[in-house]
Amino acid sequence: MSEKHRQNIRPVRSFVRREGRLTSGQRRALTELLPEYAIGDTPGVLNLSEVFGNHHPAVVEVGFGNGSLLAVQARHHADINFIGIEVYRPGIGHLLRLLDEQDSHNVRIFIQDAMEVLTSRIPAHSLYALWLYFPDPWPKRKHHKRRLVNQKFLDLVAGLLLPGGVLHMTTDWPGYAEHMKTEILVNHQYESVNAWQAKYPFIRPKTRFERRGLHKGHTIHDLLYRLK
Repeated sequence: MSEKHRQNIRPVRSFVRREGRLTSGQRRALTELLPEYAIGDTPGVLNLSEVFGNHHPAVVEVGFGNGSLLAVQARHHADINFIGIEVYRPGIGHLLRLLDEQDSHNVRIFIQDAMEVLTSRIPAHSLYALWLYFPDPWPKRKHHKRRLVNQKFLDLVAGLLLPGGVLHMTTDWPGYAEHMKTEILVNHQYESVNAWQAKYPFIRPKTRFERRGLHKGHTIHDLLYRLK
């Protein structure tokens, strides 16, 4: 394969980039607050102790949406460093406003594709937990290849988690829940655990998206796994 042809091959994306309409408050937050919280796209693996100025445990949330859950966790767990990954700018602006209002400084944000961040920016064996809450289920069979949870993703996460680190996934799509369970079972690097068994300190508050799903009669699948 020629180098020119190789460069023209685009990776399969697990998300659709949506811009949405920014409110004036979100736009102001992106302008005024983002420089404090954003991690730039300079290549290279991060030194997390330098990024946060401490040696606290680190948690990554992939696709934090409007950031409400991440803000709550940051407020209740000041001794944890949080890294949020999102490309939806209105959601980023909303999170920034929440962080500013509650005076939380233990969050950093990547505005970048999650697989690119996990592959090249997060140090090996550095994460206490990785959260993947309500990823796009890509329900149509022809789109299943776009699902984020696959063997490549699970291997990548396994290399980023500390021994005993936790992978926490949620979905309200039964088909995707079964897909996640099957992929984990095949991988052999994880074991299913109850929250108390993992000494897991995080209580996941219900998001607006989740409440809407429950109102429609959806079942929420919380899947918690620990690296063996």
